[in-house]
Amino acid sequence: MQRSLTGIKPSNAPHLGNYLGAIRPALRLAQEYESFLFIADYHALTTLRDREAMRAYTYDVAATWLACGLDPAKIHLYRQSDVTEVFELTWVLACLIATGQLERGVSYKDALAKGEAPNAGIFNYPVLMAADILLYDADVVPVGRDQLQHLEVARDVAARVNHVFGEGLLVVPEARITEAPLVPGLDGQKMSKSKGNSIPLFAPQKTLRKTVMQIVTGSDPLEAAVEARGSTVYELYQLVASEEQCRMMQESLRRPDYGWGHAKQALFEALEAELGPRREVYDALRGDEAKLEALLAEGAARVRPIARATIARVREAIGMRSRP
Repeated sequence: MQRSLTGIKPSNAPHLGNYLGAIRPALRLAQEYESFLFIADYHALTTLRDREAMRAYTYDVAATWLACGLDPAKIHLYRQSDVTEVFELTWVLACLIATGQLERGVSYKDALAKGEAPNAGIFNYPVLMAADILLYDADVVPVGRDQLQHLEVARDVAARVNHVFGEGLLVVPEARITEAPLVPGLDGQKMSKSKGNSIPLFAPQKTLRKTVMQIVTGSDPLEAAVEARGSTVYELYQLVASEEQCRMMQESLRRPDYGWGHAKQALFEALEAELGPRREVYDALRGDEAKLEALLAEGAARVRPIARATIARVREAIGMRSRP
């Protein structure tokens, strides 16, 4: 079975957009591949400098994926920093990649465009990402079309290593283009924690309903017939409701006794039906950090032999003494 690999940066608590746009599609894809899913805590270090927040977000991410259906017996769930071989491979790759390619990195260019002085971690971010992928002989990497550049760096440097030190030394990964839905936030823009328009994934029921009721809609009077399509409420509803339920909402919004308040209530009920049972699992997991720590350690123990085998091949190829 081919291998797929996905990384999640623990820089915020997961929200509904993460679930609908990334988690749910990734778990479906995992049915086709031997899947590696890692929590990219060292990637988060480029911007996150709070020790307690780093630990909390790491556990948040782990508990979220497990509550959403990740089976750690079938999917390799581990923490990036628990497999330190990734840093040795990062250095080897850094010695074979041109700085010009890193200067074209999306995150680095964005930081410069904003007038920031990006740190070296942001500059070298694509190298560490390439090492994350190549260390585990990943065959495919699920990416959106806007993320292809990240994978191209990994492909280019793997091909370069193979050309210099021997064909087949590293697996050159392929992109698996995912058509993940664009999840709108409360204001209709892409849902993002930094924009303040997100819906918390596992907020208590009352908080979830209160947040859903804050979704921006038109000011049409109740008796006015309105079109569901194009509204944030309906776009979100489509992602969690059945086709029949969506049809009923469209028809109801054309009636004089059904308005946006009713539509928001229907959206809340659909979200609660999907997230409520998962919330209970999440709360239980999040309250047992020792169990989460054990699960992450077990995941790292399973993937570490693969990482060590890759490093052993690379060290032999570049002329370094094998580790005792």
